[in-house]
This record gives sequence, C-alpha cells and structure tokens, in this order.
Amino acid sequence: MKFFSAGIFCFALLIQPLLAATENNANEVLNPPRWEIAAQSGYLLGVFGNPDSYEIAPEFITGRIRWGVNDAENWTRGYNQFCLTLMAEPIVRGVENHYFGVNFGGRYNFVRPNWRLIPYFSGGLGLGWIDSHPDMRGSQGQDFTFNILTAIGVAYEIDDHWKIDIGALYQHLSNGGQTDPNPSLNLIGPQIGVSYSF
Repeated sequence: MKFFSAGIFCFALLIQPLLAATENNANEVLNPPRWEIAAQSGYLLGVFGNPDSYEIAPEFITGRIRWGVNDAENWTRGYNQFCLTLMAEPIVRGVENHYFGVNFGGRYNFVRPNWRLIPYFSGGLGLGWIDSHPDMRGSQGQDFTFNILTAIGVAYEIDDHWKIDIGALYQHLSNGGQTDPNPSLNLIGPQIGVSYSF
C-alpha cells in the first residue's frame, strides 16, 4: 500500500507542472491573445462511403483571430476563434494524387484558471481542387470539391506565445452531387500542430 501511495504522490508531482500555469491565480481575467498562426499535420484514413481505402496526409496553415471571450466561472470558460485554413494534402493511397483547398470555420478553446492544457473543438466548411479521374472507379467525379473539417483535441501552452496541440480530425470531401456518381471521401485520423500567438 505504501508503494501505491508513493506512486500516486510521484504522479501528482509529475503532472502538476503540465496543468499549472506560471504566476497565475484563480481570479485572473481571461484575456487570450488576439491573433494566432498554426501549422498542423495529420494522417487520415478513409472510413466509409468510398470503395477505395484512401489515406491522406493533410498539411494545414491556419490563421486564427479571437472574436469573443466567455469569462464565466464554470466549465464553459474560454474563447472563440475565427479560422482561415490553407490546405495541401498529398493522397498517399487512393485514385487521385493531391488535394488543395481553403476552409473557413471556428474553434472554441476551454480555458481553466491555472491550467496549461486547453481542450478545444473546431469545425469549418470550404472548397478546393482535387486531380480527379472520373473514368476510374471510386474517383471523385470532378476536380472542384467542397470540404468539411471537424476536430477535437487539447493544446498545451508552452509559454505566452507558443502552444502545441494533438487531436482527432474528421474530413469530408464531396462535390455536392454535381456529378453522378459522387463517391465522396470520409476520413478520420490523428493531427498534431504548433501555434504562435501574438
């Protein structure tokens, strides 16, 4: 039992620096940075809706601007961000070779007093271009496509400017029924990123 208690004590000592922000107190006013730029990478696997087993390695550059702060004293404390994402996606496995697009959306960050970990969720809609091969089974019906991005994860605040984040990303690509057939793509996988705030 002493060994178990010592293990819990050591775990608490190790995790405390991850959760505790430096020189903050519980009554601090929430004032997150106005601007943020991020670079994100992921690896997505096709999950349903397409006969081919797609694998995509998305690379995103995202600009974010804060637009609303919720300084409530409950679990919803946090802030909104409007996001503009530039997308470059090599298709590792699938009929096509690449996808380029842009996505507009939002992100909500849950900020707890004295924590460095910031849970978030995000979502957005956009458009882009894929090098389709309509004559091949399972290929997208045309080059122009719409995209939907949804993510959930947690960011770790290294200091006042830098954060790293890890999460899960869902992506949908479709031409919205402009061609028949329209096989679309539904992909899910892990995502990591680094961001700089100013």
